[in-house]
Order: sequence, then structure tokens, then C-alpha cells
Amino acid sequence: MSHQHTYKLISFNARGSAEHIRYIFAYTGIEYTEERIPEELWPQYKDSMPYKKLPVLEVDGKPVAEADDVARYLARMYDLMGRNERDALICDELVETLGDLKQAICYYRMEEDPEKKEARKNQLLNETIPLYLTKFDQIIGENGGYIIPSITTWADFVFSAAVEDIEYMFGALDIYPALQALQKRIHRIPAISDWLGDHPTNYKGCPACQTLYTNRYPKLRAKEDVQIIRNNDRPKAV
Repeated sequence: MSHQHTYKLISFNARGSAEHIRYIFAYTGIEYTEERIPEELWPQYKDSMPYKKLPVLEVDGKPVAEADDVARYLARMYDLMGRNERDALICDELVETLGDLKQAICYYRMEEDPEKKEARKNQLLNETIPLYLTKFDQIIGENGGYIIPSITTWADFVFSAAVEDIEYMFGALDIYPALQALQKRIHRIPAISDWLGDHPTNYKGCPACQTLYTNRYPKLRAKEDVQIIRNNDRPKAV
């Protein structure tokens, strides 16, 4: 199917909540540009964004906010919703439920009081994360390492990016083998593997994101503070 649209992804200069959108772009080969905004320059851009947050996808010059809604839109446009309405419903259910876990993690990361932060961490590790990941792991295991059996959907990319983030913050998820298998399967897809290999290591934003990329991906040439990158013209490793 041919779609004559222009896309520009505007995101922080970090993995963040735009990472699964980048996976979808890489997997489908959709032509797009990306504008990456470092944290220190964000005040200059904030008021120009629809809801004063990122990521934003410009479709034919018109901005659309909310990372999962953007990903779902691309999935509808490029046949990543599953085989039928039931598949699409399951994708939505699991992505939205994962969003609840992400929100709980976000509250922990944003907590400034040391005692409250430690309490949030303990609750996450002992209650919240096991509750969600056990169920996710069961579903994905029953489906052979997929959100929807034997077919790659946009939800697989959402979960792959989330697993990597959770592992970085809280350690390896060895007790959730199906989740790990899903992530490894996504990373073995040639287009995704190429994207990860070319991924810039100067992603800034939060120190965790910067460290994650510095540790995991090859060093690349330095780029401008605000970067416009086309998916068919990414910098190559040196």
C-alpha cells in the first residue's frame, strides 16, 4: 500500500517514549525526518508543542501528540494492527495496561523525597512490576513470543522498548523469559538490528538514557545539538 505522507518525529534527544515509534519507522522503512531536542533547549520549544510535551509526530506538517496514539496510527496505516479486530483489541489492551506500569515507574523516577522514593521503589519491585510482568510473560509465552501469535504487531515494538528500559532501571528480567524472548526477536529483525547499530550515542536527556546508549551502541560522529536525521541517511559507525 502506498501512502504519500510526510512525517517528522520531534522528540527529546533520548530514547524516551518515542523509541517504539522509531522501531516502527525502521521496520516499515517509512521515510521520515527526526528532530531531536536536547533537554537544555526544551524551554525554547515547549510552547510550540500541542500539549507542551514530546514526542510529537508531524503528519503533512500537522502535529499529533501522544506516543502510543502516534504508534497506533502508524500501525493502522502500515498493517501492524494484527489480522482482525480481535487482534487489534488485544494489542490495545496490552499496550494500555503496560502504560499503567510505565506510569507507576514514572512516579518513582520523579519522586524527589529520598524516603518516599525508596518506598516507591520497594513497592515497584515487590508488588507492581511482578503483578504486571508475570501476566504479560504468561500471555506472550502462550503466544509463542508474540503479542499476537505468529505475527509482528506494533505492540511488539512497544513491549520490546519497555523491556529494555525496565531492565536498565531495575536489572535483568531473567524470571520473565517470554518477555526477554520477545525483545530478542525484535532485535534480530534486520531492519531493527540495523537501526540499533546506527543508533546515536549522544542521546541526552536523562543520564540513564545517555549511559544506556553509550554502553550498548557503537560510538558515532558527533551531531548538532538539534538534529534533523532522515531514516535513509543515518550516520554510520566509525
